[in-house]
Amino acid sequence: MKGIRTSAAALLALVVLAPALLVSFGGGRALAQASPTAPANRILEIRVEGIQRIAPETVRSYMQIRAGDPFDALRIDQSLKRLFQTGLFSDVSIRQEGAILVVKVVENPIINRVAFEGNDFMEEADLRKEVQLRSRRVYTQTRVRNDVKRIIDLYSRQGRFAVTVVPKVIQRPQNRVDLIFEIDEGEPTLIRKITFIGNKAYSDRRLRSVIQSSETSFYAFLSADDVYDPDRVRFDEEQLRRYYNSKGYADFRLLSTTAELSPNREDFFLTFTLEEGARYKTGKVDIKSQLKGLKAEDVAHRLTLSEGDWYNAKEVERSVDRLTDEVSGRGFAFIDIRPQLNRDKDKRTVSVTFIITEGPRMFVERINIRGNVRTLDRVIRREMRLVEGDAFNRARFRRSDRRVKGLGYFKTSKFTRSRGSAPDKTVIDVEVEEQSTGSFSIGAGFSSTNGLLTSAQLVERNLLGKGQQLKIGASLGSRSQNIDLGFTEPYFLERNMSAGFDVFRTRTDNTDSISFDRLLLGFGLRVGFAYNDRLRQGLNYKLQRKEVEITDVTDPDLSVFIKRQEGTAVTSSIGQSLIYDMRDSRVDTREGYVIRLANDLAGFGGDNRYLRTELSGAIYYEVLSDWVLRLSSDLGYIFGIGKDVRIDDRFFIGGDGLRHALRGFATGGIGPRDQDTDDALGGNFFATGSAELGVPFGTASSFQTKGYLFVDAGTLLGIDDDNVPGSTVLDDASIRLAAGFGVGVKTPFGVIRLNYAFPILKADFDRTESFSFRFGTSF
Repeated sequence: MKGIRTSAAALLALVVLAPALLVSFGGGRALAQASPTAPANRILEIRVEGIQRIAPETVRSYMQIRAGDPFDALRIDQSLKRLFQTGLFSDVSIRQEGAILVVKVVENPIINRVAFEGNDFMEEADLRKEVQLRSRRVYTQTRVRNDVKRIIDLYSRQGRFAVTVVPKVIQRPQNRVDLIFEIDEGEPTLIRKITFIGNKAYSDRRLRSVIQSSETSFYAFLSADDVYDPDRVRFDEEQLRRYYNSKGYADFRLLSTTAELSPNREDFFLTFTLEEGARYKTGKVDIKSQLKGLKAEDVAHRLTLSEGDWYNAKEVERSVDRLTDEVSGRGFAFIDIRPQLNRDKDKRTVSVTFIITEGPRMFVERINIRGNVRTLDRVIRREMRLVEGDAFNRARFRRSDRRVKGLGYFKTSKFTRSRGSAPDKTVIDVEVEEQSTGSFSIGAGFSSTNGLLTSAQLVERNLLGKGQQLKIGASLGSRSQNIDLGFTEPYFLERNMSAGFDVFRTRTDNTDSISFDRLLLGFGLRVGFAYNDRLRQGLNYKLQRKEVEITDVTDPDLSVFIKRQEGTAVTSSIGQSLIYDMRDSRVDTREGYVIRLANDLAGFGGDNRYLRTELSGAIYYEVLSDWVLRLSSDLGYIFGIGKDVRIDDRFFIGGDGLRHALRGFATGGIGPRDQDTDDALGGNFFATGSAELGVPFGTASSFQTKGYLFVDAGTLLGIDDDNVPGSTVLDDASIRLAAGFGVGVKTPFGVIRLNYAFPILKADFDRTESFSFRFGTSF
């Protein structure tokens, strides 16, 4: 009986103490269960222990249970989890002491400072922008791990895949820590080889020129394009698609892109596998208008596609933009223009139907611009084709994106849309990342025409963040010297009009054919207009002081026609230039044409009065893959108005260093000449023409090498003051003709061009020059 009573007493004690025993508290353990049959056992107080910086009320505010509530194991467990989720504590425990709930915490330390060590390649400012931890923030292991991953990803985007990051913590008083990221950057992972599989129409060499990534070489320090960058590779993929689609390959597919890392983790082998598909021509081009009051024939003239041409996806986009402008200008605010493509694989044509419908009634509520620390908002906004309050238009939205990217002020720019305050309103978000817009270059070169040449130039394309351009340059050569200062405001008076000024000083020393020195000092004012993407016009005013210098006026071997021109004259002139440019690229032209007309009228004060007109044009054909034929022609005429044209205002033709080149002949080698002294006198009228075929050769992609076959023709004639007793001017208007070949090598160190030409048709008194070459670079 005694044993039974003892067991019963023990059982009773166990029942009474069970709730307290079940609320056992180690690191991070909470009350697991409360007796549902216990009497109303309420919490009288919640006591917080272990806090140093955080107020007790702050801790209690995160909990799911309050003083006065009954003990509830579920709510206590939820409170424990909530306290951990705050990230403020490294450990939390909860226990019950009678009617008191005790919360014991261990606070996470506060970061005193964040430092980086070992980062030679990456700037500390870039690293600080990448990591999330900052001074005075709470330190947690999870946040440190995330920041380590961000740093490694940042280096990976720069081609540093061997980087290691070790976080070190230094304890400081008052529960503070210094966080130091020790970085071993490793060596950059370079692209050893770029290969294309499946390309038949275009060579590997040609496709390498389309993408931005490049193979590594001994001059890798001049560019970062040979460093493997996944983001750049994705951009390369898009460039390949756009290139093939612009050449008629509407079925082009990029099957895969693989980047294989070498076993030593130092090089990547990049392979693009593609399927070109058939090449299509443009079939029927039609417009279907579903807008009342708009006929298709009213806007058909805005199309840039023509039936029978090779299909070009770029021209489809351009036609959409032009149609959008035209239809919007006719008062239709809400429009949607979608091109409908119909491929005929048997005939290999793509018919395009532009369907014009009424778009959703959507207005631009707000445009948010972020990321521009230096560049002013208005510099970006003036490139936008949409403003607040406009009817939203997809074509103008895309064009705004392209125009902001085209500024060249930003490393990246991203256009996105979000819903506005109402269903019919949208918000445009523009996120940009700025990049350096200033450059300083020092150059050196040599040519058989101008001799040794050195130059230095300082250019800032986004002056003070206002989008203005400032250029200061100087060049010094054995035969010419030039100093100039220029400033351009691209949006003068906030209008679509550029304005600027130039101050310049140019000196040209005599050559074997031109027996006098020329000194030019002056300044100019200019304005420019862009009527559209292809047509530009500029107006200018120049005030120049020109001087013809002769070393020895008594020299009997010097032409009397030149001696009469010695001295200084002031020219005050206005001019205009009109350029229509349909080239596919201004740098590496393969197709298209360009026409330029320029006029200068002198006589608004000063000593000289004349009208000068120049007309030039060039057309390019890609006769075979990478084989480009260029046909060009230049015409020029100047005539005096009540005065003779001075010798330093006339045209000089010849050589390859002058603007009006004629290979096979020396500088000033053709045209009117003094019979007695053989001095070149220049001419009032010239005409030149050239046909040149460029052919790439060689397999190395490091140096872009081309061979050239060319034929040049031209004539120069006419001077005003040719009536000098006892002197005779040789003036032969016959056509001169020369043919030749050349080699051009484009390297990171500059462009080398060598020409060998031999005259076929020439006058007896012409000066010839068979060999010429140029070399130049900047760094």
